[in-house]
Amino acid sequence: MEAISRVVLAGLAALALAACAGGAGQEIVLNRSAAADYAAPVSQMLTATTLKRYPAPDADQGVAVDSRHFYAIDNTVIAKHLIATGELVARWVGPRNGLVRHINSCLADRGELWCANSNYSLTPMGSSVEAFDARTLKPVATHSLGMTDEGSITWLDRYHGGWISGFAHYDENGGVPFKNHSFSSVVTFDASWRRTGGWLIPDTVLARMAPHAASGGAIGPDGLLYLLGHDRPELYVLAAPAMGPTLIHVATIAIEAEGQAFSWAPGRQRVIYAIDRRAGRVLAIAVPAVNVSALQDIRTFR
Repeated sequence: MEAISRVVLAGLAALALAACAGGAGQEIVLNRSAAADYAAPVSQMLTATTLKRYPAPDADQGVAVDSRHFYAIDNTVIAKHLIATGELVARWVGPRNGLVRHINSCLADRGELWCANSNYSLTPMGSSVEAFDARTLKPVATHSLGMTDEGSITWLDRYHGGWISGFAHYDENGGVPFKNHSFSSVVTFDASWRRTGGWLIPDTVLARMAPHAASGGAIGPDGLLYLLGHDRPELYVLAAPAMGPTLIHVATIAIEAEGQAFSWAPGRQRVIYAIDRRAGRVLAIAVPAVNVSALQDIRTFR
């Protein structure tokens, strides 16, 4: 039996060799250079229109807005104004360099102001989320994020039952030597502020915001993400990628506001409130529509 097995195996080996010899002319060659390099979509260039300007001396870091009021923000100050007249109706002031050091932005939501606070320009970077009663401006809740690898929190918005937020790194004041502005990112959290995901900001936007990061951000009515940097009069429009970790830059909108935090006006399609910090003003601005119907490989945030 052992001799027969050896004969059978030898025959099978011969057949295999013959098959290989017969198919030598049909060898499959992989052409790894055939795949084209990815080309990012060309960013649209658009222009926004300022509708109204309000005097607001406290408008230094940003502005939040609800149906009747806007809230000018300056580190440890929240000033509540009537939209109809611009009149100042309430003001919260915290001690300078106190427990709340640098309120960068706020979101008016469900009768409360949810504010992104950090210890900027101190390091190590520490961040917290502070909530205020929008009617009285009294603090009602706090959640410390402590020290995070992402950097300092600068803006926040509601997202899928939780939160989406921007985190900043800086080349200069307030930065750390081992992470420059290119480490700034967008991060998602659940309702309890547990990290669920995030994205990198594309180089075309990072280069325009250098040496700082996004000071303001919010999801627009079209489901795209809008970012304002620190000082350029430009609003950057980003989509989520169908795959991968980096956002897609779809438009840049020229705008009167020179960076800082902004908010979408509820009930007013494509109107934001932003600030002119040098003039101490709040601006109501109409933002043009962004056409993404022809773009592939993108998703919206809503």
